Formats: sequence, structure tokens, C-alpha cells
Amino acid sequence: MLDWTKLSLQEDRSLSYIDPAAAAAPAPEPSSAGYSAQDVLDLVLQSLDDDKAEEVVQIDLRGRSSVADYMVICSGRSSRQVAAISEKLLERLKERFRLTARSEGKETGDWVLIDTGDVVVHVFRPEVREFYQLERMWQVPPGKA
Repeated sequence: MLDWTKLSLQEDRSLSYIDPAAAAAPAPEPSSAGYSAQDVLDLVLQSLDDDKAEEVVQIDLRGRSSVADYMVICSGRSSRQVAAISEKLLERLKERFRLTARSEGKETGDWVLIDTGDVVVHVFRPEVREFYQLERMWQVPPGKA
């Protein structure tokens, strides 16, 4: 019987089989774009530090998710700072890597999601971050690493 969960719809509308073992393997670095996931992560972390983001947490997703290689979660003190941190990060990604990352939530400034493809960044107001607790969902429990 065909396992439909292992099929993927391609851009040309054809289906391809996803080998679970291959999907769990770390992505090759550097990419054809000339930069690696680690390069993007380094820029993200430096940008967040430059803009005074608080409680920055980095989560390695390689081998655990096909969504991205890394997730970064941080807080800004206010909606205005959350929006400013996010906007500066998007500018730096475009300037350094010519990367136009997708983003959502800049208008309200409560929770901004920035998806670079290799690195997913969540910038929260502290109250919103506490409510969703993304770190608890994604971090490896002690002793399981």
C-alpha cells in the first residue's frame, strides 16, 4: 500500500517520494546560493545582539524538522522594538545575502515571524512569548540530546 505521507508535491505539480532517512539527514552546506544555514544564523544572532533583543534562544532543528535548520526565538521590550528588530534583520539579510525573507506580524508587533528558508526567527513581546512557549515545544529534553 502506498504511504501518502511520504509523497511531496513539486513545483512542476509532479509527486515525488520523500525518503524518511534522507529527510532526517542534515542539509548540505553551503547552498547553491553561496551561503550556508550557519552563515544566515550568524547574521541573525549578530543582528539581534546589535538591536538589543532579549533572551535569545537558538534551537538546532537539523534532523528533527524539514522546515528549517535552525530556529531562533527572542523578545523585544515593546511592540515598537519588536517591529524595529524585525525590520533591521530583514534589511541586513537583504544587504548581506540578497535574501528576501518572508515575514508576518510586523504590523502589530506582538509576534513577528521571519522565514529565511534555513533559519526561522520568532521575535515576541515578552507576554506573547510566555503565552505560546515555543521553546518548550522544540527544545530537546535534558538527557535526550
